[in-house]
Amino acid sequence: MKKLILFLTMSFMVLPVRADEGMWFLMFIERLNHRDMQKMGLQLTPQEIYSINNHSLKDAIVQFNGGCTAELISKDGLVLTNHHCGYDAIAELSTPEANYLKNGFWAKDRRAELKPKDLYVRFFVRMDDVSKRILSKVNDKMTEAEREKAIQQEIALIEKENNEGGKYTVSVRSFFQGNEYYYFVYQDFKDVRLVGTPPESIGKFGGDTDNWEWPRHTGDFSMFRIYADANGNPAEYSPNNVPLKPKHYLPVSLKGVKEGDFAMILGYPGRTNRWMPSGGIEQNVKFAYPAWVESSKLGMDKMKVHMDKSDQVRLNYASQYASVANYWKNRQGMIDALTKHKTAATKAKSEAEFNKWGNKPENKERYGNVIATLNNYYSKTNEKARHDNYLVGMLRTSTFAALPYSLGRGLEAYAGAGAAERANMRQELEEAINESYKTIYEPLEKDVLAAQLNLYATKSAGYDIAPLVAKIAKENNNDFTSYVNNSFANSIFASKQKLTEFLNNPNADVVKNDPLYQLSTDLLTKYRAKSEEQAKLDADYSKAFRLLVEGMRKANPNAKYYPDANSTLRLTYGKVRPLPADKRNDAKVNYYTTLAGTVKKYKPNDEEFDLPKKLIELNDKKDFGQYADKAGYMPVNFLTDNDITGGNSGSPVLNGKGELIGLAFDGNIEAMAGDVIFDKELQRTINVDIRYVLWVIDKFSGAKHIVDEMTIIR
Repeated sequence: MKKLILFLTMSFMVLPVRADEGMWFLMFIERLNHRDMQKMGLQLTPQEIYSINNHSLKDAIVQFNGGCTAELISKDGLVLTNHHCGYDAIAELSTPEANYLKNGFWAKDRRAELKPKDLYVRFFVRMDDVSKRILSKVNDKMTEAEREKAIQQEIALIEKENNEGGKYTVSVRSFFQGNEYYYFVYQDFKDVRLVGTPPESIGKFGGDTDNWEWPRHTGDFSMFRIYADANGNPAEYSPNNVPLKPKHYLPVSLKGVKEGDFAMILGYPGRTNRWMPSGGIEQNVKFAYPAWVESSKLGMDKMKVHMDKSDQVRLNYASQYASVANYWKNRQGMIDALTKHKTAATKAKSEAEFNKWGNKPENKERYGNVIATLNNYYSKTNEKARHDNYLVGMLRTSTFAALPYSLGRGLEAYAGAGAAERANMRQELEEAINESYKTIYEPLEKDVLAAQLNLYATKSAGYDIAPLVAKIAKENNNDFTSYVNNSFANSIFASKQKLTEFLNNPNADVVKNDPLYQLSTDLLTKYRAKSEEQAKLDADYSKAFRLLVEGMRKANPNAKYYPDANSTLRLTYGKVRPLPADKRNDAKVNYYTTLAGTVKKYKPNDEEFDLPKKLIELNDKKDFGQYADKAGYMPVNFLTDNDITGGNSGSPVLNGKGELIGLAFDGNIEAMAGDVIFDKELQRTINVDIRYVLWVIDKFSGAKHIVDEMTIIR
């Protein structure tokens, strides 16, 4: 998903948390949230939301391929998520001749559903608090390294105790910066097949221009199906597998939404930093994020030149480009929002208040140096943060910044092995090579690598860059074009064919002296390097941050806290809520958009705002079927004030009865600071109206058999 999000203000005198703020653990809903939710319109019991022994809402929510959320919506394992969450799988299954990404796809029956190579969903089984057990293994006399070792040893025991011989995946996670620990039990299903997707002109309508913007008119959804063995257990792909019979699936409501309606979202938010100190915010705004934005934009521009010339290249790089573009706009929005709201200054004031409390006689020994330690860390790592983000930008956009290093180590081992051992190693190496090179386009890769090396060498001047890059830059006046061209001409990593020839005649010296391998090794070594000074800074910071959060909670013990997001299942609740009137939106109230508004944005043959002819015709005829709003319009997207972030993409939006009313897919640019600060006035979640999803499936795509699978509430 994407990245939206919002926040627990870190002000020293913590205020009561608003109903629409917070990402809550399901196991604490009854104690912390249920009464508030009832007042707002919830009609379910806590046990109907989360139960270990009986089916509940949690059983219908899955983590989708490790990065998004999805939900089950039929008794036969039908799964709904965002189009951008299914993007990788759809692109993988597409060819220029059968371009499902561009033209859409709907399986006419179960046999026609398509299996991507690697796709899985993860069910949440249960969780429990193991804070006392883990923290009993550590003490204040330990160094941070000793503390971490003791914690990891206990985590390993807990995970082994609860995985039931490998049946489940168990993950112990840290919360509140290491002040609490919980374990989570999951079950993974790996046979997941594509059922359908709208064309890109619907699923990605508005493209980068509308990304993070409102009003929005995007049909951001795709559908998959989970398969299991005959007994309902996870299984590798087999034509004999059958659709999963889930413990619970969501009924789908056609009743629509209106302003003030209760809205609840369950999902897997990826990462928030709402306890982040002021120095961290300042570092991101002035050093880290500008470098991220600049390197991302450079990589995108170089990729797009080649993608625009070839449908095959566009398909091959579509997913990578989309991911980079999403975060590029996100980071720029963060810079703008955090600067505009002076978030760092606000947090610095609260830290000054904490510092007074921390230096009271009874607190001084434990908390007196916390703020000074944090400030020292950031002042000494600002230039490193800038450097690291230019380097990471290169690794994210240039395949050959990292690939030769990752393959080269295996090739060196292969060359040094005996004949029998080589025979065993060869198949694995060939599979890695085939997978790595199946979508590579050399002219694009050369352009991206040369440009990123120039940016890295010229803009990371405040911190020592990778030594080989520095040498090449000095010898070539920062122009890496000739160096990159010559490296590709003389490298075994330039093509699959050259690597195959190497496997037939292995020589370790060839790898060690290879120019692309040397460059990639130089970059990755620099990326992973940590001096003794940096290791001490990191250890001091980790302890100080943990004590900051501990002290703030100790000073305000009656406040209602929730932990930062970290890809564990959470619940957030709020209401359908408009933004101030906007002349760009044709809706009567600015909390929804319409199909008529979509057509008004139509630009024939435009990459972002083109529309299928059939969609325009259906709108002209007002052929909306049972999916139209009572007022006569065809709804597309709507707003709620739920608190979500990246990873919540694809999360179900539910009404008070637990019925599906929409699909979360984005946030609004005005509240882009939400990873660190919750804006109670501006924060919104942008959702696809479920009625638009069903209309696209039924009336536009002619796949009513998919709608017929669902339990429809009229």
